[in-house]
Amino acid sequence: MTHPFRAIRIAAFAGALALASFPAVAQDISDSHLKAARAAISSIKATSEFDTILPQAAAALKQELIRKDPNLENLISRTVNEKTIELASRRADLEREAALAYARVFSEEELNAIADFYTSDAGQKLIQDGPIVTREVIQAAEIWQTGIARDLAQSVGQAIAEQAPDSAAQEATPPTLDAPAAGAVTPPAEGGAVNQ
Repeated sequence: MTHPFRAIRIAAFAGALALASFPAVAQDISDSHLKAARAAISSIKATSEFDTILPQAAAALKQELIRKDPNLENLISRTVNEKTIELASRRADLEREAALAYARVFSEEELNAIADFYTSDAGQKLIQDGPIVTREVIQAAEIWQTGIARDLAQSVGQAIAEQAPDSAAQEATPPTLDAPAAGAVTPPAEGGAVNQ
């Protein structure tokens, strides 16, 4: 199950990368600006969702190759593990691209403010307890939504009954509404990021 914070974090990161890809925005970024971007990314754990990409790719490849050649299981496992370790250093490339993306969208001052907040006690509490609060807000919104739809249907039915007693519209039933979007009620960062 995708957590709301996770989905928003990924969307925010993708949005920053998309904005950063426009040549008009691609300007020289100072070392201090880039450092602030790295600090902000670290504080909100903006790229933590991508930590599992290489291990998952390795596990899937290992499983596929062993399925084709079960007699080579030891060789396949050893080789995949070795090559995975060799590629692990490329994780830094993603961090650099992420920092550039954030630096192109946010000023150095904004990035410092983000990092300052998310490394504070309040920011850490939001990261840790935000998902719990989000679930409760979504549950409250669903209950409220059901009640508001029911009361609207009753109110409209009564008003129509008064003005058109023979109308079938007076027996209006509450409409079925979609559940509230999780992203609409979530702040940034989970267990350790940006959700908006």
